[in-house]
Amino acid sequence: MKCIYCDHPQTYVLGDGLEKCTKCLRKFSPKKIAREQKVLSIFIDGSNAREASKLTGMHFLTIQKYYQNFRKAITHYSDTQYKLHAHNVDEYDEYLYLPKSLKEFDQNIHKLQHFLTLSYNNKVYNLMMPTIQHFHYDLNDEQENKLLSKYLRFNKVAKLKTTENTITKFWSFFETFILQYKGVSDEQFIYYLKEAEWRFNCSKEEQKRTFL
Repeated sequence: MKCIYCDHPQTYVLGDGLEKCTKCLRKFSPKKIAREQKVLSIFIDGSNAREASKLTGMHFLTIQKYYQNFRKAITHYSDTQYKLHAHNVDEYDEYLYLPKSLKEFDQNIHKLQHFLTLSYNNKVYNLMMPTIQHFHYDLNDEQENKLLSKYLRFNKVAKLKTTENTITKFWSFFETFILQYKGVSDEQFIYYLKEAEWRFNCSKEEQKRTFL
């Protein structure tokens, strides 16, 4: 078995079932690697953490930790791809996302997720914009909420060639994708946004290559 650390082709099995590399002398568990690959395959197929927990028989929190690591890897991959193609950006627009369960925009403006979507080569890249809290306004002031809502809606940074484009297609994709998740925290939102971006941009084969 090839070493997972240095790619050396020669390893040997220890008494406890671990493999040890003859070159770098580091140990690793083939069973753990197989388990991680199974979870990754389920993640790529689009199952959420609870579904993966049922499919593998593994504890939900263990699966959730794997998924968090996958999303962090995806975020890094997304940043790398954007840096390679930033010079090809041809369109961009801001998006104000509010969960569909929260119908009143003005009343729930403090729960808004605000991001900028850029388009290049029929792919997208997303940047989080400053949070509403950044504006230091009074959450309990209804008039102030309405003024801020109006400001955000009519003072957007945008450059679009047509009304139907890669960016609007991604937004529609994202709205459907995020419905399966309930109560995503502000801190974790970027990782779910990046997962949606990755699934929109990449074919299944490209998704698999992300983790090689």
